[in-house]
Amino acid sequence: MTTQSYPQLELDRQLCFPLYAAARAVVRAYGPLLADVGLTYPQYLVMLAMWGARGEAMTVGDVGRRVQLDTGTLTPLLKRLEAAGHLRRRRDPADERRVLLELTQQGWGLRERVAHVPGDLLRTMQLERSDIDVLRGVLSRLVEHLGPADSGQPGDAVAV
Repeated sequence: MTTQSYPQLELDRQLCFPLYAAARAVVRAYGPLLADVGLTYPQYLVMLAMWGARGEAMTVGDVGRRVQLDTGTLTPLLKRLEAAGHLRRRRDPADERRVLLELTQQGWGLRERVAHVPGDLLRTMQLERSDIDVLRGVLSRLVEHLGPADSGQPGDAVAV
């Protein structure tokens, strides 16, 4: 055992750990809220993206970028949503390589059945609306800066 100190490696100084723990806790909190409609959290994200398209067909790539899931993860999820009757997948007649996604009437109906979920989750979190807005903004900037274009330059001894 070495006597050299590495304060940047102390768990309590890390930003990554509370982010990880919070993300897991939030996803876990969604479980019972979505169970009644038979959606998993990633499926819920896809449905949110599709509802946000306001009836326009989306490509698999568009949805993947929107919810930040790769095609290998997204494709089986989309197949399950299609099997459940929430969306339709079809080849783009203009470009057979592209798969278009469209919500079914059942998929649109699901929106009303989960409309309570954000409010229920907000009450569970016990955070003020202003805190949620600040947190969303900070996390959005973090994701933007850590995206694929980020060079990943090492920082100084600040623990993150």
